[in-house]
Amino acid sequence: MSGPAGPGALALAVQLRLLGVRPRRRLLVHAALGGTGLHPGTLRAALTGVLGPRGTLVVPAFTPENSLTSSAHLARIAGLGEEEVAVFRSRMPPFDPERTPSQGMGALAEEVRTAPGAARSGHPQTSFAALGADARRICAGHRLESHLGEDSPLGKLCWEGGQVLMINVGFSSCTAFHLAEYRIPKPPLRMYDCVVKVNLPGGRRGNGHEGEWTRYEDVALDDGDFAEIGRAFPDSLVRRGKVGGAPAVLFSVADAVDHAQAWMTENRR
Repeated sequence: MSGPAGPGALALAVQLRLLGVRPRRRLLVHAALGGTGLHPGTLRAALTGVLGPRGTLVVPAFTPENSLTSSAHLARIAGLGEEEVAVFRSRMPPFDPERTPSQGMGALAEEVRTAPGAARSGHPQTSFAALGADARRICAGHRLESHLGEDSPLGKLCWEGGQVLMINVGFSSCTAFHLAEYRIPKPPLRMYDCVVKVNLPGGRRGNGHEGEWTRYEDVALDDGDFAEIGRAFPDSLVRRGKVGGAPAVLFSVADAVDHAQAWMTENRR
């Protein structure tokens, strides 16, 4: 397996450039590396190499299990009795942006999250991790009531000309479409629950289980029609190619959000 500085990274860099990835860009990457033969460290090195010192690599670092109602959490408690569920929830570790691994986001997301110099936003369910020139600014100020809205890293990427690169991933996983849910007329709302880290007096570090449950209202996120929205995405707005033999697409965050907003406004009820 090639190391991060080996020819594997150089070959991937050529493919990324051919696809349209350019220096200085802010790039949100979704990647499913299973079965592709791609090494997450090599891919990270290729991405940051092409983006250069003034570019920024962003990945989703979500933690959907930190919830009372998500499908990920419900799968964890399936088959447990009422008392067992109560005990399980009382022992759930709170979200800590410095320690909590992402859940189900793939090897590249963890490679970026754990890289030296990486920043991570503070949302306990839909955080993002980033590397590069604008990493800390993009990850700052992620409001609890804005999972994937204007006051999230996704919102900043949209306003600042960011792009999305999806490697071996379909549009059903296109996070950018979620921002459109905040922009449609009168989006449905719902309550969310999560457990967050409590800062101990004197800056002491605890055992990782000091937390409190927090309840808040936000847009009711629904990706059930994202594959259909993706099929209607104009080909003229998407660049297609290969990265290490895996299918890849590149497009503008703003184009994706505008398209999804128009589609949702017309088709969602």
